[in-house]
Amino acid sequence: MFQIKKPTASNKTIRMPDPLIEKLEKLAGQNDTSFNQVVVQCCQYAIEHLNETETHNKNDRD
Repeated sequence: MFQIKKPTASNKTIRMPDPLIEKLEKLAGQNDTSFNQVVVQCCQYAIEHLNETETHNKNDRD
């Protein structure tokens, strides 16, 4: 049966340096998307690539 899925999300307050916020806001405006969406995508990208880097670095030590 077809079911519509609604992604879950939560609110979280974080502090960022003002220059970083300005860069993220600029990116959001340039790409016609929300500040929140830019932050989420940046975090997802960083986490995905952090795992790749950790795996790569571990293999270099072995």
